[in-house]
Amino acid sequence: MDMRAHSAAFDWFLLVSASSSRRIKAISDTINKELSKSKVSTVRIEGKNDPRWVLLDCIDVVVHIFHEQERGFYDLEQLWSDVPQERLNTKCLEKT
Repeated sequence: MDMRAHSAAFDWFLLVSASSSRRIKAISDTINKELSKSKVSTVRIEGKNDPRWVLLDCIDVVVHIFHEQERGFYDLEQLWSDVPQERLNTKCLEKT
């Protein structure tokens, strides 16, 4: 979600879903690892102790990693429906 016209605190929301807490943790860990390689730090991580919704604050980008049920319940896409949204192709991430 392109938040630049709607927030002074950050530029982008990235929303990710996973089917289990284990996958949410793995996604969170992988994002942190890849950001570290690029010398980008995560300022704050919320929800890691009970990973149903993990938030990674990377200053300009806020990553939300949801369990599928929580994503549907909070429905940030609807809450921010006036914000430009782009869906990324995740086929490359799926098991074959």
